[in-house]
Amino acid sequence: MVIKIPTQWILRTLLFVSWFIFVGLSIEAGAFLTNAVFAVFKPSAVPILWQQTDLSDLLRHDRGYFAVIVLCSAIVAGHKACMFYLIIKALLKKNISMIQPFSIEAKRLVLNLSYLTFAIGLFSTMGYKYTHWLISQGVKMPDTESLHFDSGDVWFFMAITLLVIGQIFRRGIEIQAENDLTI
Repeated sequence: MVIKIPTQWILRTLLFVSWFIFVGLSIEAGAFLTNAVFAVFKPSAVPILWQQTDLSDLLRHDRGYFAVIVLCSAIVAGHKACMFYLIIKALLKKNISMIQPFSIEAKRLVLNLSYLTFAIGLFSTMGYKYTHWLISQGVKMPDTESLHFDSGDVWFFMAITLLVIGQIFRRGIEIQAENDLTI
């Protein structure tokens, strides 16, 4: 027996989940920046901050290295939050028509998501490699997972996939325009 779930219900559920993820990612991006400010102005508070990502050893070693790691972490978290903001806008139907999905706005959404995922992959990979370089230099660092520097490969794969989907949307728009002219 196959249960049919209405599309509107699925879209509302996805909207709720997207809001939940967006808020979490926004808090995460703010936490990285807050952690950085506390590390600079009140280093004694760093070990007890959110997620306990203690970069105080890195700060003592070099403020420039510290700034690079914090910036990469904040950029990754911020780009993830931006992705879900764009998804929320699309699900709220403010810029995408569900009646005529092959539109310039839909293509723009998919391509923007592609660019964001590429940037996440780029900064994740840079942060991951930079962190491992710092560790090889003898700097005590937290693990790369607590800094949210996962493998950029997945993000690059997702970016290419979204880019292909964006090109499919571009072709769909062209076919749709040709059909409108022939009618």
